[in-house]
Amino acid sequence: MVNFEHQLRHFRPEDLEEGAFAGTVLTVDELEAMRLSFLENLSQTEAAARMDVHQSTFQRTLKRALEKVTEAFVYGKSVKIEGGNYRMPGGDGSGPDGKGLGVEINREDKCQCRGKGGTGGPGGICMCPECGYETSHRAGVPCIEMKCEKCGATMVRK
Repeated sequence: MVNFEHQLRHFRPEDLEEGAFAGTVLTVDELEAMRLSFLENLSQTEAAARMDVHQSTFQRTLKRALEKVTEAFVYGKSVKIEGGNYRMPGGDGSGPDGKGLGVEINREDKCQCRGKGGTGGPGGICMCPECGYETSHRAGVPCIEMKCEKCGATMVRK
């Protein structure tokens, strides 16, 4: 269970060109483990209960996340946040933020977006309703969580 939607999904060193070096993929559940542990200051037992997993699973997820972030910092790799094995509240469409979004992701990183702007499925095009910019849909990232690279508006599923 992940109860936080992170809007930024790609971090890279300032002088690193897109696609220049292999990056690290941090899954959404790994980010949630870090958030609960270090920002919410929860014990592993409390955080595991929040994520609805066993404490040992939480511990492995947190360790894996820290290893990935450390490797990225030490070797100057980019970090993409996507996919994982998690579910979010509001799978019925109610959503945790009132936007009508319920998302469930599985290990195959197939986006099953529902609600505003999401028609589901891993393929398709995300489009900016303001300037018309289009980009391929990224599995595991609902279009409405993406910002247009040209004008900064919220993207929608075409």
